[in-house]
Amino acid sequence: MTDTTFDRGLGPREWVIEKVFLGMPLGAYLRSLVTPGNLLVALILIPGIPAVVYRFVYGIGAVSNLTQANPWGLWIGLDVMSGVALAAGGFTIATLVHVLGLRDYQPIVRPAILTGFLGYLFVVIGLMADLGRPWNLPVPMVYSFGTGSVMFEVGWCVALYLTVLALEFSPAVLEWLGLRKMREWALKLTLALTVLGLCLSTLHQSSLGALFLMMPHRVHPLWYSGFVPIFFFVSAIAAGIAMVIVESALSHRAFGSRVAPGSHERLDRITLGLARAGALVLFAYFFLRLQGLVDSGRFDLLNTGYGYWFLFELLGFVLVPAILFGLASRQRRVVLARWVAGWTVIGIVVNRLNLSVITFNWNSPERYVPSAMEVLISVTIITLGVMTFRWIVNRMPVLRDDPAFPPAH
Repeated sequence: MTDTTFDRGLGPREWVIEKVFLGMPLGAYLRSLVTPGNLLVALILIPGIPAVVYRFVYGIGAVSNLTQANPWGLWIGLDVMSGVALAAGGFTIATLVHVLGLRDYQPIVRPAILTGFLGYLFVVIGLMADLGRPWNLPVPMVYSFGTGSVMFEVGWCVALYLTVLALEFSPAVLEWLGLRKMREWALKLTLALTVLGLCLSTLHQSSLGALFLMMPHRVHPLWYSGFVPIFFFVSAIAAGIAMVIVESALSHRAFGSRVAPGSHERLDRITLGLARAGALVLFAYFFLRLQGLVDSGRFDLLNTGYGYWFLFELLGFVLVPAILFGLASRQRRVVLARWVAGWTVIGIVVNRLNLSVITFNWNSPERYVPSAMEVLISVTIITLGVMTFRWIVNRMPVLRDDPAFPPAH
């Protein structure tokens, strides 16, 4: 059997019908797209895509409420800061399986890596929307060449890690294309890529937090701490675990025909194991945040509006989920674990928005409120990411092994 795209005896036309149109003629495939879910997506993308085009044609000032006093807004807080954290499941699960040898979590490696890859890809797209001159995106990587620049380190790590994620997911793509020899070579790189991804993730997840170390005058004292880089890294692990639980639950419900028989019971066991890990990480994160509060000594600010919001974030989005994750794991309550994971994902987003948007420039008379166009563009970017995930899962061996190939583990 030759190592070609059409090694199963399919011609180009037959391959497109089977692999792209899901075995349907073009007309039938187009009719199958008319669903309530796709109509909802169309309602978002029909105004959203022109809004994105409008932003790049007429500039950032034409669509956003960003100013010199408030240069960071929704795109940074939601699409970039939150997106990077929620994409941490890729390195977290890959490390559990390929480095620590916890093979029970093997079924969720590919979905986690795909989620991570698409997360970082659309983070870059969101970052380009935020930059006044998006064509200057590579400048910090080549102009300010030096380890003293945080943006230099973040830029290179994100670019390299996006490449690593693409290579880690490449065996699934090569199986879809039928390229056997290339798949074998890609699988041989798995361990090296996992270790490299872990190193790169450790660096840039914490370095995103280090950006705030340079802005003590902009960040509210209750959120500002010399431990912010550590906060970002530990919370990213919690975010990755929670996001994998949520994504796997939704994927098994939405793509039931794509999962292997008996995988639902196995996923329940995996979910409970991840809930146990999530409880440990969130407890560690909670006590680190307490240490940051003690180190700042700003207990006087707790009895203020910002203080109440800080306590709600710390208790409601960190301590309570930690306790409930432990309870779900101990009592083997899978549904509770999934709901808590969803709450944890929201909590991580709230934390990133608190730092970069809500409490940012807290003492400035000029307050930032995102424009309707900013919200629409953010929703459009997220929707495109979800739709890309769905397109890939429907066609490639992500949720189960391709029977034509030996298992990739």
